[in-house]
Amino acid sequence: MKHDSEKITIIAEAGVNHNGSLLRALEMVEAAAQAGADIIKFQSFKTEQMLSILAPKAAYQMQNTNHDENQWQMLKGLELDEAAQHALLLECHRQGLEFLSSPFDLGSLGYLIEELGVSRIKLASGEINNAPLLLAAARSGREIILSTGMSTLGEIEFALGVLAFGYCHPQGLPGRDDFKHSFLSSAGQHKLREKVTLMHCTSEYPAPVGEINLRAMDTLKQAFGLKVGYSDHSSGTAIAVAAAARGATMIEKHFTLDRQLPGPDHKASLEAAELQQMIGDIRQVQSALGSFMKGPSPSEWKNIEVSRKSLVAAQAIKAGEVFTENNLAIKRPGTGIAPQYYWEWLGKKAGRDYLPDELVEL
Repeated sequence: MKHDSEKITIIAEAGVNHNGSLLRALEMVEAAAQAGADIIKFQSFKTEQMLSILAPKAAYQMQNTNHDENQWQMLKGLELDEAAQHALLLECHRQGLEFLSSPFDLGSLGYLIEELGVSRIKLASGEINNAPLLLAAARSGREIILSTGMSTLGEIEFALGVLAFGYCHPQGLPGRDDFKHSFLSSAGQHKLREKVTLMHCTSEYPAPVGEINLRAMDTLKQAFGLKVGYSDHSSGTAIAVAAAARGATMIEKHFTLDRQLPGPDHKASLEAAELQQMIGDIRQVQSALGSFMKGPSPSEWKNIEVSRKSLVAAQAIKAGEVFTENNLAIKRPGTGIAPQYYWEWLGKKAGRDYLPDELVEL
């Protein structure tokens, strides 16, 4: 049976779970490939350009990391320098994986585009209102995966307006209404449909199940008419598999080599074996989604005659005897006259003798 949906793209989110170690990051590439992921995603940032020295940690970061270090110190230890990112790109090519990274500053975005030549950019939920970064990403011409955690529909529309303007205007400074006009233009809408995937997301680690709100994927699709995926921060694999069944075109999930490692994201991540199980389950869901056509599948055809019923003689019937409710029965197999014609046969005369359970014939 033909499937009406494209393959669900699965992103194994390594993030900063390498703990700043290139060796561990390379091991994660191999683990993601073995698990069956399509893409492995890292994070590209320069701590000095990403946050203020005074920026506090999130509550989950405080819980999972050293209380004596601030966010700046924590992230400084999780940076991957440019040489490390290049090594990861080469290892991804060797393993048959796409290398993807989320930039958190303009310099890192430029490196991903100009030096590593990535084909698409993932923008994190926290960058939804970072108009200069959104604009530069769109002006690269790359496909963009935009996470929408913590966002309202209005904020998402603003971000899409910036992207539309960037795709349609490779140069020039935007005016006050340019983003809105670009979002509403046919050229802008065409570019967004061609280039952008929105990711529904709940930005908490782990995300409470009662706050996942998978139905918001439907809202995003209806509101913007774009491809919609799901970036999962919940514990376990059930929600990601449900999102696949609900129509996500892309699933992103954090993973780690060891959930007991120190660091902000390990506790909310899958280990490699769990990632492999999740991917296998999603592939099964993808296959099970099938098409919008309702009809017998190839494997069902052989069971129709066995499972359905036909009109049969309930008792011995003589030629010329009238078929009645007493002498006409409905039994398997389904190789004779279908019981939907039962009432048409009542009152007809038998054309020949019938033994009990014999199929009635025309």
